[in-house]
Amino acid sequence: MLDLTRPSDWLAFSAVAVSAVTGVLQAEARRIDLFGVILVALVAGLGGGTVRDVLIGRQVFWIADQRYLFVAIGAAVLTVLAAHWRSVPRRLFLLPDALGLALFAVVGTGIALDYGVPWFAATFMGVITGVFGGVLSDVLRNEVPLVFGGTLYATAAWTGALLYVWLQSRGLDAVQAGLWAAGVILAVRLAAIRYEWQLPGYGGG
Repeated sequence: MLDLTRPSDWLAFSAVAVSAVTGVLQAEARRIDLFGVILVALVAGLGGGTVRDVLIGRQVFWIADQRYLFVAIGAAVLTVLAAHWRSVPRRLFLLPDALGLALFAVVGTGIALDYGVPWFAATFMGVITGVFGGVLSDVLRNEVPLVFGGTLYATAAWTGALLYVWLQSRGLDAVQAGLWAAGVILAVRLAAIRYEWQLPGYGGG
């Protein structure tokens, strides 16, 4: 259950909202109708956590607490209204996408750890939480998923997830560790976009 008196739940709340906004900004270029935009936003905001919960055998979070649905839909509608009154630069979605990646990677890792998943596997649950919503929404829009686009994406999420686990092992509480880890993910992702950092490619010959 979402408890807005707890800072960790504010991270989850914010992650869903920011990722839903990303879905709307990406869908805008496709001229999708309003229902389609909301569907893309829901997939972007809830998809990664859904995959994570299925993999670890946990009740899907937005079924357990439907307020996550309201948050995603509300963020989507407000973004649509804002975009209607002011044109949105085509690449603007990269900023909320990076923020959503950072928040979801931390939240996903924390949930997996709390559910008893071993720490190394939990870091991959964090990556899945951060990445798969965007992958699924990109597939819906018939786009190549951003995670395959070259610049550091899943790598940034995994770096932050590992840092989150390490910081907690050094005595930081979950919220402090989460904020530091999310900050690192955001910084790495934005730097990768700015300077086109990427891992070596494979194949294509």
